[in-house]
Amino acid sequence: MVSHQRLAGKVAIVTGAASGIGQATARLFADEGALVIAVDRPASAIVTAHAGQARIVALAQDVTAEGAPEAIVAAALREGGGLDILFNNAGVAANALGEATTDAQWDDTFAVNARAVFRLCRAAIPALRERAALTGRARIINTASVMAERTDIGLSAYAASKHAVAGLSKTLALELGKWGITVNYLLPGAIHTGMTAASFEDEKVRAVWAKKAALRRLGQPIDMARAVLLLASDEADFITGHGLVADGGLTLRT
Repeated sequence: MVSHQRLAGKVAIVTGAASGIGQATARLFADEGALVIAVDRPASAIVTAHAGQARIVALAQDVTAEGAPEAIVAAALREGGGLDILFNNAGVAANALGEATTDAQWDDTFAVNARAVFRLCRAAIPALRERAALTGRARIINTASVMAERTDIGLSAYAASKHAVAGLSKTLALELGKWGITVNYLLPGAIHTGMTAASFEDEKVRAVWAKKAALRRLGQPIDMARAVLLLASDEADFITGHGLVADGGLTLRT
């Protein structure tokens, strides 16, 4: 019987997998047949977030830690024997006027949103290249934001870090294409996740952002997971260096 699971037999790494977009994507990837290394900080709920999920291996690891990229890739090779998909999703929010942004706020935002993404890509490339040589393809998908193309007041560090993700993704797409490795990035809009939950608890704030979207609702983690699945699937073989806007039409108005 031919499997209709779109990621059957594939091995994936998903960071920021204890909640929100990462958790939903890890679950969807596993449902579609992948073995998933689900990564999040030791202080997160990563160990319990995927309890009972046979195809999900929880790994408590801070992506910014020294040696983290190597440890994460090693886990994929140990548990799955290779690596097909890297989804760099871990991220932090930051909001402060540029004039009031401290060096620490800037550095912390870039440490997670840009530097950790770069370091994990770098560590994973040899394994991805090896798998692509056997199967014809491998994938890197990075979570950026609609703020990788736009901005708003108070987003100096955040928007700059997400612009960095876009630039990194496009450059790696150019460098890795000859091996059959595609590199794309996701541009979520207003999504109801663990990171944004505090803001959206306010009914008025929630209503404002829902109204801004053409679909008149906030995005849910599963909406983003489905977009990532598209980029991770074999059907996306000719899509690379692309920023996939998944914002419910939020950015249609300028």
